[in-house]
Amino acid sequence: MLEILYRDEHLIAINKPSGLLVHKSYYAGEADTYAIQELRDQIGQYVYPAHRLDRKTSGVLLFTLDKDTLRLMNDQFATRQVEKKYLAILRGWTKEEETIDYDLINEDEIQQNAITYYHRLQISEIDLAFGKHQTSRYCLVEAIPETGRMHQLRKHFKHILHPILGCRPYGCNKQNKLWLETFNMTKLMLHAHQLIINHPITNERMTLNATVNDEFKRVGDILNFDLSSYYPCQGSKP
Repeated sequence: MLEILYRDEHLIAINKPSGLLVHKSYYAGEADTYAIQELRDQIGQYVYPAHRLDRKTSGVLLFTLDKDTLRLMNDQFATRQVEKKYLAILRGWTKEEETIDYDLINEDEIQQNAITYYHRLQISEIDLAFGKHQTSRYCLVEAIPETGRMHQLRKHFKHILHPILGCRPYGCNKQNKLWLETFNMTKLMLHAHQLIINHPITNERMTLNATVNDEFKRVGDILNFDLSSYYPCQGSKP
């Protein structure tokens, strides 16, 4: 059963689990189930995805309940009226804040401008030997992509040498192996915790929040991060 964060006659938002594909995709491969199918079956009504999340990324996923509303939401995303906020656990300690302006090459080999702003929320250093170091450092950041390129956050954090923990293929495979062997961690530490939109019919500003999943919380506990602001959490409409 998918967790529904918000629903009215025009919109429905869920907290997408990590590992669930939004819909069939040539690039993501096949799956037994898809978010669009599961939600349709759960509410008994066809739904239209207003945006996308990577298969391994959890968090707020918005659908519309009709094509006219979908068109209005597509306009909002295209004109960057929507604000998307992600939580990520990264290897190392980043700067306190930074704007990453680094072009990316898409699946059709076309270069696209890509911009991500992030700020560091918390830092951690634990007794986990890695290479020549006896301890390992990590940080929790909130990332706000200004553009919506495929795997943008994964690629941008790799670019600044602070890859997302659990990320493949844009992460640190040695770190991922260490966390798998030490803590049995297999998931990507990337969560879409907030989506801010204008309601396409009423034009009210809406904030939708999604709880971090249990695995994200478990890894946060290992790193002594305070995730109480994000777990539990509920969608809200001002």
